[in-house]
Amino acid sequence: MQIRTRFAPSPTGMLHIGGVRTALYSWLYAKKLKGQFVLRIEDTDTERSTKEATQAILDSMEWLGLTYDEGPFYQTERMERYKEVIKQLLNSGKAYRCYCSKERLDDLRSKQLANKEKPCYDGLCRKHNPDDPNQPFVVRFKNPKDGAVTFNDQVHGTITFQNSELDDLIIARSDGTPTYNFCVVVDDMDMQITHVIRGSDHINNTPRQINILNALDYTPPIYAHVPMILGSDGKKLSKRHGAVSAMQFCDEGFLPEALLNYLVRLGWAYGDQEIFSITEMANLFDIKDINKAASMVNPEKLLWLNQHYMKTKKPEEIAKYLRPHLETLNIDTSNGPELTKVIAIQAERCHTLVEIAEKSRYFYQNVSSYEEKAQKHLKAEIAPVLTEIKTELQNLANWQASEIHTIINNNAGKLGLKLGKVAQPIRVAVTGGTVSPPIDITLELIGKEQVLVRLDKALTFIYNHASV
Repeated sequence: MQIRTRFAPSPTGMLHIGGVRTALYSWLYAKKLKGQFVLRIEDTDTERSTKEATQAILDSMEWLGLTYDEGPFYQTERMERYKEVIKQLLNSGKAYRCYCSKERLDDLRSKQLANKEKPCYDGLCRKHNPDDPNQPFVVRFKNPKDGAVTFNDQVHGTITFQNSELDDLIIARSDGTPTYNFCVVVDDMDMQITHVIRGSDHINNTPRQINILNALDYTPPIYAHVPMILGSDGKKLSKRHGAVSAMQFCDEGFLPEALLNYLVRLGWAYGDQEIFSITEMANLFDIKDINKAASMVNPEKLLWLNQHYMKTKKPEEIAKYLRPHLETLNIDTSNGPELTKVIAIQAERCHTLVEIAEKSRYFYQNVSSYEEKAQKHLKAEIAPVLTEIKTELQNLANWQASEIHTIINNNAGKLGLKLGKVAQPIRVAVTGGTVSPPIDITLELIGKEQVLVRLDKALTFIYNHASV
């Protein structure tokens, strides 16, 4: 049997990281067992589904590298197939038309709640089997009344539902459109899905779907229901906890490998190992190792992982993800140092790509002003030092960090100052702030011409603003 898993998001909003984790687990399981991974867009809720949300799903899957072997399939393009199966169930007596009005159903529900009973359809039309082509109707699945549905959930173990607890599910609305639970069943059957990995909020749907599959003489897939992801406060994950959608993490400067590594560990573990390549994940992952308990987000862990990948991946690979963030800040890297060289010295100092972009502006743009807290380093007494260093740098033939370091270090020694007392005013002059990589490599990358221009500007600032 070839393993076939699927990821079936609804395009009613951005792709939540809970959905991304489900997609990842499904993808990993298929890859591990040399199976196939299917992408299905469940867009039957036409009022809430949007093209933007659909595109966000596709963009997220591409960014994350979760390639699918088949798809994307769209439920809205399969309506004739659903109607065909509904007709099949009606003809075989496994479904029936229900003519009950909304008013009757509302009244029934109110009475059941008043009697402290579980609200469910009472089967009126199932018993009397009316047939009035002039009246509106829905189609209900004729759920078995006796026995139970038992399935071995790969995460939670054996789960049993009594059929008496399940009412007759509506599988087609009065306008003829099929309902979610029914479409899922037909899709999983037609696409020959062998393993369904999805959120634990779908557990209650499973017995209904199994009964419909049994009625269609199709062996149900193996189910694995993944626990929720909670916020760091233990509550349901929401926007108040920070980024919750895949592309939001992209926009905030996270690498796809870091997010995937982070999500795979939210509910799954392999000993104490924290860092996993995609290949390692696929080789080691097993549904049965998923934790039953909900997992809580840990933003600090994600930042740590992101920095790890920024430091360990080749700068050339980081560059393709960094460029869009630089463009967002209108930073043109065509005039300035090679981006890979900037990445090499900035990666270990930053946690996100956005942070690298923001802190690398001075490598490509002139310093227009000095941070207020940095201006204290541009005092009158430092002007002679900057002037001397500027002269020596101007005469430096070999513009290398080691040569630059020697000039700065020698001048500090002559004046009896610690290196930092000389390096910091230079740093403020060429970057506008007090923080940068080591001053020698910073000057090397900014380039001789720009360094001299910026030192001149700093000296002018001192003459115009500094007092004694």
